[in-house]
Amino acid sequence: MAASTDPTIVSTRGPAPASAGLGLRRSLLAELQQAPAGAFDFLECAPDNWIGVGGALGEALHTLSRRHPLSCHGLSLSLGGPAPLDVAFLEQTRRFLDQHQVALYSEHLSWCSDQAQLYELLPLPFTAEAVQHVAARIRQTQDILGRRIAVENASYYAVPAADMDEASFINAVLDEADCDLLLDVNNVYVNAINHAYDPRDFLARLPSRRIASYHVAGHHDETDDLKIDTHGMPVKSDVWALLADTYAMHGVRPTLLERDFNFPPLAELLDEVGRIRQLQQAAAAP
Repeated sequence: MAASTDPTIVSTRGPAPASAGLGLRRSLLAELQQAPAGAFDFLECAPDNWIGVGGALGEALHTLSRRHPLSCHGLSLSLGGPAPLDVAFLEQTRRFLDQHQVALYSEHLSWCSDQAQLYELLPLPFTAEAVQHVAARIRQTQDILGRRIAVENASYYAVPAADMDEASFINAVLDEADCDLLLDVNNVYVNAINHAYDPRDFLARLPSRRIASYHVAGHHDETDDLKIDTHGMPVKSDVWALLADTYAMHGVRPTLLERDFNFPPLAELLDEVGRIRQLQQAAAAP
């Protein structure tokens, strides 16, 4: 990525490596504002849902971002899509990230629009052509945003085409784009079950030096060999175990608990945040 000389870039503050965060959702705003100090280490929001929002909601966001480091995870950029990147939206995103001093911004390694939003995160073909296409768009995104970004390994249920496997595809994109990886451990587990591969072998093939942060979330058990990535349930025991193995392989990084609907009382979500902290402490122990 070309170094930016734009003097409007402001300082950023990111979560510490050993930190546990929670997704900032509007349904949780009141509880998050009243949460005790130290209940979580950082919050993550989707700029797509907050750019241009004012009034009470906007003030609540500003209050929380002043109290806690904020990371951002995009939803609608469509890095792998066929249509040109939305430069105006990227410029708005840059202003949002600067305003809230966001050090970590990520997007999905997928696509979700073609002249209009499709409201689904669709899989990319695991091909050399797709590597070149999405990597060029990631480099353009980094140049416009004036910062490195991380791309998230996506859950998928079918592959449009493939001349390499998923791990090879991810590694090729990271190298060609010179970007970072947001490693979603739940997505690794879901994909491993659905496509019959060993999740730990998959993790071992990823580059530690590229991993910026982790996500964990709940999924739905449709059958023994079909898991649906929903973000609407507690994290499963197998995913917690895989997160512990991930820390052992790649080291502790900021780790976010994702929950998008079926919200329990905040105390239950904070119990899961506490579980992340326990695993981080165990990984750091001699």
